[in-house]
Amino acid sequence: MMGLGSMAGYGIQSMLKEGHRHLSGLEEAVLKNIDACRELSAITRTSLGPNGMNKMVINHLDKLFVTNDATTIVNELEVQHPAAKILVLAGRAQQEEIGDGANLTISFAGELLGKAEELIRMGLHPSEIIIGYTKAINKTIEILEDLVEKGSENMDVRNKEEVVLRMRSAVASKQFGQEDVLCPLVADACIQVCPKNPANFNVDNVRVAKLLGGGLHNSSVVRGMVLKNDAVGSIKRVEKAKIAVFAGGVDTSATETKGTVLIHSAEQLENYAKTEEAKVEELIKAVADSGAKVIVSGAAVGDMALHFCERYKLMVLKISSKFELRRFCRTTGAIAILKLSQPNADELGYADSVSVEEIGGTRVTVVKNEEGGNSVATVVLRGSTDSILDDLERAVDDGVNTYKSMCRDSRIIPGAAATEIELAKRLKEFSLKETGLDQYAIAKFAESFEMVPRTLAENAGLSAMEIISSLYAEHASGNVKVGIDLEEGACKDISTLKIWDLYVTKFFALKYSADAACTVLRVDQIIMAKPAGGPRRDAQPGGGMDED
Repeated sequence: MMGLGSMAGYGIQSMLKEGHRHLSGLEEAVLKNIDACRELSAITRTSLGPNGMNKMVINHLDKLFVTNDATTIVNELEVQHPAAKILVLAGRAQQEEIGDGANLTISFAGELLGKAEELIRMGLHPSEIIIGYTKAINKTIEILEDLVEKGSENMDVRNKEEVVLRMRSAVASKQFGQEDVLCPLVADACIQVCPKNPANFNVDNVRVAKLLGGGLHNSSVVRGMVLKNDAVGSIKRVEKAKIAVFAGGVDTSATETKGTVLIHSAEQLENYAKTEEAKVEELIKAVADSGAKVIVSGAAVGDMALHFCERYKLMVLKISSKFELRRFCRTTGAIAILKLSQPNADELGYADSVSVEEIGGTRVTVVKNEEGGNSVATVVLRGSTDSILDDLERAVDDGVNTYKSMCRDSRIIPGAAATEIELAKRLKEFSLKETGLDQYAIAKFAESFEMVPRTLAENAGLSAMEIISSLYAEHASGNVKVGIDLEEGACKDISTLKIWDLYVTKFFALKYSADAACTVLRVDQIIMAKPAGGPRRDAQPGGGMDED
C-alpha cells in the first residue's frame, strides 16, 4: 500500500487520481472550448443553404457519405471534444423536434461563440455575455413574432399549393434546382396519408424506396407500399386481394419435444410422409377457403407449403423485417397471425392490387390501395448512384418533417436571409437602448445574424460585403421582405420569389443555438479524471486488479 509520504503533488493534484487532467481559467478552458465549437461550425457552415458544398465523410465502418446535410455530417464525425459535443446535441435536438434547420443551429451557435471570444478579449466577463445573450434571444423571439406573414396561420394542410410553398426552401437547401420536381411528390405523399386530425400526422407513414437507374424525373408516388423483393412463387399479380399475414413463417412446424418414430415397413414410411403432406395441404386449403388470395410470411416459406400455395393459386410474399411487416399490416389493415392456421375474416387485410414490377432491373412488389383511408404512401426515388439516392432521401425526409411541423404551426416568415437581416437591424437598435455592459453582448448577438447572408452569398460565389450592405440599405428603407436571389446574385423581394421559412423551424434553431452557446460559456473548468489514453493505472497487463 502506498504511504501518505509518497503522495506526489499538492492542491488539486493531491486530491485526484494520478493521470487526471485539469484545465481552468479563460485561456485554458473557455477559449479552448470556443475554439473547438468554432471549428465544428466552420465545417457545417459551408454546407448551409441551397449552394452549400457537399462533404465527403468516411466513418469508422469505412462507409462513404457524400452529403451537405449537417445532421448526417456531425453524427458520422463522432465528435470527441466535450464542448463541441454540446453543439452536436443542440443540432440533434433541432433535428428531432423539427427535422430541419440543424445546420443553422450549429453554425449560428459557433458564430455566437466566436463573437463571445472577441468580447472576452475586450475584457468582458463570460457571465455578462450570458446575460446579454439571454436578453438578446428573448428580444429576437419577440421580433420574430412581428415578422410572421399575415394570414399564414390559417392553412389547409390538404391544399397542395400551400404545402409546396412552405416546403420549397427546406427541400431546396438539400437539392437546389430539383425542388420543383421533389416538392409535389412529397406533398402528394403527405396529403394522401394525412389523418382527419392533421396534428396526428406520422412521419413514418411516408416511406421511401430507392431504386438505382433512371433519373429524378422518373420518380413517382405509390399509394401503398413498395417492397424491394420478388414474390416467392410463380403468381406475380393479384387484383382486389384479401391478404393473410403469418408472422411465424409458412412451413411445417417442428414440435417442442423430441420423439422417436419406429417404422417397420416401406408402406409405413410412405404413409408417414403422406400424413405430413396432408397436414400442410389442410392448413393451406383452410387459408384459401377463408377467401385470402395472398399469403405474407414473416419468416421462411417451406418448399412443400409453397407447392400447395401454387396449387390453390395463392400469391406468396416474404417480408423478413418485422418493422416492414408491421407497416404492411398498417397498409392493408391485416392482423399478423403467429402460426399457420385458418384466419378469421377480421384478421384478413385487403389491397386493390399486389403485383411484381420491374423498375430499372430491380424486381419490386407494389402493394396498392387506391381507395381512401390509406395509411402508407411510398415515394419511389430514382437516381444514378447510391450517394445521390441517399441525398434525395434526406431531402424527402426534410420535406416530410416540414409537413409535420406545418400541421402543428403553419406560420411562415421571409426566407433567403431577409429575416436574419431584419433581426440584426432591430437588435442593434435595441442594444443602443441598454445601459449596462451587456449591451455589447446584444450588439454582437445582432452581428452574428449576418453569418447567414454572408454564408449564403459566399457559398454562391457572390461578394458578401456588397450583398449585406445592400440588404441593410433595403431594410432601413422599410422593405422587410428583401432577401438574396442567389440565381441572379441580387437582392429582391422574396414574396415574388416564393422563398418562405417555417416560423417554428427558425424559432427552435435560434433558441437551441443561444442555449448551446450560453452552456459552453458557463464552463470555466474542465476536469478529466481519467488518463488521456492508455490502460488504467490500477489494471495489470493481464486484466486483473492489484491484489492486497
